[in-house]
Amino acid sequence: MVQELSQDNLPEIVASNKTVVVQYSATWCGNCRIMKPKFKKMASENEAVTFVIADAEKFPESRKLATVDNLPTFATFVDGKFVNQTQTNKFDVLKDLVAEVI
Repeated sequence: MVQELSQDNLPEIVASNKTVVVQYSATWCGNCRIMKPKFKKMASENEAVTFVIADAEKFPESRKLATVDNLPTFATFVDGKFVNQTQTNKFDVLKDLVAEVI
């Protein structure tokens, strides 16, 4: 399942879940829209992992958890700590990133 942030609370989600994968996106971002269904499909196949979509423009505190200077940015966290990130519109690159933490 994918959580879409409705408030700027990603730090709390990362702190309270073992493994978290985040898609930073924005409503105007075409590549973000392309990756979103792929991200959701990956979430449905990895139920032990928390998947979150965070609007990088609306939620500045959430954005601070990774270096978000291009969209979409995907970041992984384990035990409340940042692990890795990538900026991509390629599903295989996203799969490799997630494979590092599952």
